[in-house]
Amino acid sequence: MAKGRPAGLRLETAERLQVEFRQGCLDDLLSLDHRARQVWDYVEGLDLSGLYARVQTTVSSSGRPAIDPAILVSLWLYATLEGVGSARLLDRLCQSDAAYRWLLGGVTVNYHTLSDFRTGAGAVLNRLLSSSVAGLISSGAVRAETLAVDGMKLQAAANRGTFRRSERLAMLERAACDMLERMAVEVNEDPVAAERRTLARRLAVAQDRVRRLEKAREAQAEVERQREEQRQKQRRKKKPRDPAREARASTVDPEARLMKMADGSVRPAYNVQFVTAVKGAHIVGVSVTDRGSDYGLLEPALQEIKQRYEVEPTRLLADGGYTSKDDIEKVHALGVELFSPPPKSKGDPAAPKRGDEAGTIAWRQRMAGDEAIAIYRKRFATERPHAHMRNHGLRQLLVRGKDKVKAVVLWHVHAFNFLQLKGKPA
Repeated sequence: MAKGRPAGLRLETAERLQVEFRQGCLDDLLSLDHRARQVWDYVEGLDLSGLYARVQTTVSSSGRPAIDPAILVSLWLYATLEGVGSARLLDRLCQSDAAYRWLLGGVTVNYHTLSDFRTGAGAVLNRLLSSSVAGLISSGAVRAETLAVDGMKLQAAANRGTFRRSERLAMLERAACDMLERMAVEVNEDPVAAERRTLARRLAVAQDRVRRLEKAREAQAEVERQREEQRQKQRRKKKPRDPAREARASTVDPEARLMKMADGSVRPAYNVQFVTAVKGAHIVGVSVTDRGSDYGLLEPALQEIKQRYEVEPTRLLADGGYTSKDDIEKVHALGVELFSPPPKSKGDPAAPKRGDEAGTIAWRQRMAGDEAIAIYRKRFATERPHAHMRNHGLRQLLVRGKDKVKAVVLWHVHAFNFLQLKGKPA
């Protein structure tokens, strides 16, 4: 009883110990127009044969039945739309939230299954993106003639303190290998089953550390190779850059790279590239790179679109971060008109500069007209996917490695395209 309550009052008080019998079903929990129902209807229309092919439990085999992949897809798609990016949080919501309980339909699931499915479905999600957008292109809902390319840097699940030089990586790898050998001997010699299981878990952790250190050394060598290529290019210039610091790689996420972020800081990150159709506003292509800048990424974006849909765009919109002369010439060679703002100059921006080739000359003349400026302004509308993903939790990654990062990004891509398909604001 609350303090200060006088006697003799007639009040309706909470009674939580009364046993009640209620009738109802899960379907009564949600309204007919609830978003969870729309997600389920959408997932039922997808070709999930790639996920069903992984299921090994059949009517003639023993063991517990597997969870229907359609349930897991609908759970993660709905969770992404709601801004949920943690498997543990999704696990708790599956027990308490009506929408997630409705999607489960009485099936039980744990956070580990949810986490593994989220990052393991990347290849299937990539194929679903191609097939779903291909249908929209064939129906005319999406036009691939004019595309916009833009990048978004995502902070990796590592910090700057995990980056090590070559000598330090070699020393850590030797120490990890020695520990791995000692633990393998202990596991084989220990007669106690419980302790053996504990040692086996420690052995698995040690093996994972050795694998990450090996990848870190390979990544460090790759960074050093790329820097050597840059130094070779700088030697042609009159004022070569100052010698860079020795290349380093992360022992936690070897595939991440130190990048300059939008706020000016330098952090481990991935550079995610999106290709968006100007008409239809659907995301039609996505890739994850470890490059700190956008130079050299226009041609791969066009190749991705051709590989996915067997179509060749005629116009490509990109910001000034993509416009190196090499990129301009490669796009021109593919027969694509590039609309990207030229750098500011005191003279005539349309006038050819020394060293300009045919593609660069045509690009300068094209961007000098008012029509080109009007076309380029259409690119701003295609930045909405970035805002949608940022607002729905895609800021700092919780997974490591390009494949897992791309899988997480693909969930957000499908969520955004789902909203576009339903005609609702992202």
